[in-house]
Amino acid sequence: MIRTLPNSKAYLTGYKLFIIIFFVFLFSPLIVTMILAFNDSMFPSLPWKGFTLDWFFGKGPEKIGLFHDSINLRGIATSFKTAITVSLLSTIVGTMAAFLFEQEDFKFKGALYFLMIAPLVIPGVILGISILLFTNTISIFIEDTFGIYVKALSPSFWLVVMGQFSFITTIVTMIISARLRKFDRTLEEAAFNLGASKLEVIWLITLKYLRPSIIGGAAIAFLMSFENFNTTLFLIGADSTLPINLYQQVRDGSTPVINAISFILIVTVSTFAVVNLYTGKKEEE
Repeated sequence: MIRTLPNSKAYLTGYKLFIIIFFVFLFSPLIVTMILAFNDSMFPSLPWKGFTLDWFFGKGPEKIGLFHDSINLRGIATSFKTAITVSLLSTIVGTMAAFLFEQEDFKFKGALYFLMIAPLVIPGVILGISILLFTNTISIFIEDTFGIYVKALSPSFWLVVMGQFSFITTIVTMIISARLRKFDRTLEEAAFNLGASKLEVIWLITLKYLRPSIIGGAAIAFLMSFENFNTTLFLIGADSTLPINLYQQVRDGSTPVINAISFILIVTVSTFAVVNLYTGKKEEE
């Protein structure tokens, strides 16, 4: 819609109706899920049977709330541990990759950039299976040749980190590269002329300019890792992440404790996103 041109009343009404329908479609499932977290029912669905906090604080034996559910709490802890590790690795490597790809004299940049973004177009299921088969082949070869069993190459925490790192790093690199392209290189030249070393220029000028995108990339990496399911499903070991736990509970039948988990995640992620957006704007100012 072009604001400067006159529009008919029917067009404006249809446009507003489309916006309303779009946001109702987008948010109504989330709102219903959050409401059902307080439903005094043994099933995570309607009808409404009264208000309760048992799915958060219940100690059982009939209703076991989230804060007394050892399986889901362990899944949350595993997801946090995985997400923090992946976000740290992805941010460090993604920042270095962004510097590399923005070098004008970097040879084979186009080919390597294509290889870097390849994991983004590969379905997560295929990526997970490929990594599992690849690491399993290497593990068998090492064990048969040298008699050494490498635990990190079997389904485990570190294999999940490796699988998520393989595509999340690409996203972080693209976020940081987008801001780095707007960087005024004359600021670095001025700092060199004033006697600053290369390390001081990078630390005090370039990285300071990139700080909003680095924080944003780390936040996106954390969220993508925390909610990842497709790739993680094939690489997980004994300790399942939260998405895997939720999938198993929904498949086998669960109580509204999954709604309580969803409520906390929605509120936490929304708050985190708003804070990150506010912080990013402050940094740019």
